[in-house]
Amino acid sequence: MNILVVEDEKRLADNIATALKTDSFNVSIANDGIEAEHMLKLGHFDVVVMDIMMPNQDGITTLSHMRKAGNATPVLMLTALGETEDKVEGLDAGADDYLAKPFEITELRARVRALLRRQPAQLSDLVTYDTLSIDRLNKTIKRAGTTVQVSATEYRLLEYFITNNDLVLSETDLLEHVWDQNYEGISNLVSVYIRYVRNKIDKAFPSETPLVQTVRGLGYKLSNKMNYPAAS
Repeated sequence: MNILVVEDEKRLADNIATALKTDSFNVSIANDGIEAEHMLKLGHFDVVVMDIMMPNQDGITTLSHMRKAGNATPVLMLTALGETEDKVEGLDAGADDYLAKPFEITELRARVRALLRRQPAQLSDLVTYDTLSIDRLNKTIKRAGTTVQVSATEYRLLEYFITNNDLVLSETDLLEHVWDQNYEGISNLVSVYIRYVRNKIDKAFPSETPLVQTVRGLGYKLSNKMNYPAAS
């Protein structure tokens, strides 16, 4: 599942993202409404967590633009404590739920999960590509009908790949969506996890088409079209 957090307070945005990733969600962060609109046009998100008071473009305006554009993604609005008018305005603009600051992070996680459960049935929890399948409700992965045991990080990486199949994803893109946006750690973090998932879903199934491809100089992609040399 892909979650977009729209919050201009960096520390709060990072804390929300970290908490949601413990539920194996892919999390992206936008600093204001304008950036959020751009990201919503480029990618699919299952829930948006959005503050009302932001620079450049506030949450109410952004939500109104989403709904006018036909984007029905569930939105959890974050409001200032006691600002009843903000809550009413947000709900009238098309928000699905609201949460007053300051809030307990466990409550935010619960409200996000509740919004995901409300989604229409046509937004399937089972996503497949070639013989790879991901059950996003039960957080399980199968290749050719066989369950593959993966870590939470490997799950998030494969889910992001399968929901963006045949697209080239840069290391920066993967770091922002699978790990903390401002992650500081070992320089080869992405390549290490690419090797992990390649071993589990490709090398462990030699009779199946290799899916995790390296696009030299650009990044990686999940594809059964061998347009690029497969990495060893």
